[in-house]
Amino acid sequence: MANENHQSSTGGQEPASASGKEQIAVSRRARLRRYSRSKLRRPVVLVPLALLVIAGAILVWRYFGSHASTDDAQVDVHLYPVSARISGYVNRVNVDDNQYVQQGTCLVEIDPRDYEVAVDKAQADLESAQATAKSLNITVPITSVNTSSQLRFAASDVETADAGIVAAEKQLDAAHAKLEQAEANNVKAQDDLQRYKLLVEKQNVSEQVYDQALATARASTAAVDGARADELAAQQAVRQAKGRRTQAEANHRAAQTGPQQVASTNARALAALADVQQKRAALEQAQLNLQYTKIFAPVSGVVNKTVVVGLNVQQGQQLLTVVPLEEVWVTANFKETQLKGMKPGQPAIIDVDFNGHRYKGHVDSIAGATGPLFSLLPPENATGNFVKIVQRIPVKIILDPGENRDLGLRPGMNVVPTVYFQ
Repeated sequence: MANENHQSSTGGQEPASASGKEQIAVSRRARLRRYSRSKLRRPVVLVPLALLVIAGAILVWRYFGSHASTDDAQVDVHLYPVSARISGYVNRVNVDDNQYVQQGTCLVEIDPRDYEVAVDKAQADLESAQATAKSLNITVPITSVNTSSQLRFAASDVETADAGIVAAEKQLDAAHAKLEQAEANNVKAQDDLQRYKLLVEKQNVSEQVYDQALATARASTAAVDGARADELAAQQAVRQAKGRRTQAEANHRAAQTGPQQVASTNARALAALADVQQKRAALEQAQLNLQYTKIFAPVSGVVNKTVVVGLNVQQGQQLLTVVPLEEVWVTANFKETQLKGMKPGQPAIIDVDFNGHRYKGHVDSIAGATGPLFSLLPPENATGNFVKIVQRIPVKIILDPGENRDLGLRPGMNVVPTVYFQ
């Protein structure tokens, strides 16, 4: 029984063993077929995946390489300080802090009364100077004519005096000749008288002849005295003629100074005209100072004031500041590594946290140097310990027309600009 059972059990295992081997073989062949099929399908799956990864990388590279963005940016504007051009007492302030004003609005008024008085005084000074200049302009031609006439008359007087001297000298010569003739006649008459006297004493001639000789001698003596007097008178006439010539020469020399007098009068007239111009300039300055008593807004914008009524301001003292919100721009400090493809004209988007808006603009210009170089103490890298640090360069971005209609951008705000390369 045991042998039978053993045989039956043995006989029963052999078919089971054979079928198991066949199943193993079938399973092995199936796995081989699946493995071979999977090896065939793997390249088909990996190639599209790799292409997708490459395409994604290209898109990411192109996306990040097509624009540059920075959070180191702020809104800038040119502030317009408004100061007093004259000194005085502030009697009106027409605006409040943070008030929006239009260009040309009267902001502050200074008491104008002192400057009105200065205008009146300058006007009176100008009129006085004009009157003086007018009188001198009339005097110049009169002086010129009088001077010419005096010069001609003085020259004529000199010539007349010369002729008088010549005539007087001729008269002197004639008188001297008459004196000499009278003296000669007197000598002859005296000699004849002496001879007749001796002849009378000897009674060689009659007393009547002696008396005639005596009368002739006395007449010749009187003729000598008269001729001598005439000579003295002629000498006096010559001296007087020479004196008149001296006076005529003096008058002529004085008349010759007439052109200098005319030039002096003309110079005074020119000085008067210059004084008129000076007084006119003073009047214009006084009128300008009167206009400066009213201070107007140089541009449209928001006011930040430091002046109040009752303040005595000095010339050049700042009274308030006008912020032109329509003229703001963005200064973005990009890294130098971001500027490779950046150039003026490229579009930009500015994100603002203040109101959540996005503003459109474009690159206006790129600064000529890095920001630190414009500081009070620029860095000095020539120390031997140089370490390369990426620098930032300011880029000016201006808004497109109409983007800031709401005036939401205020100077000093931090914004995030993004520049798109074209």
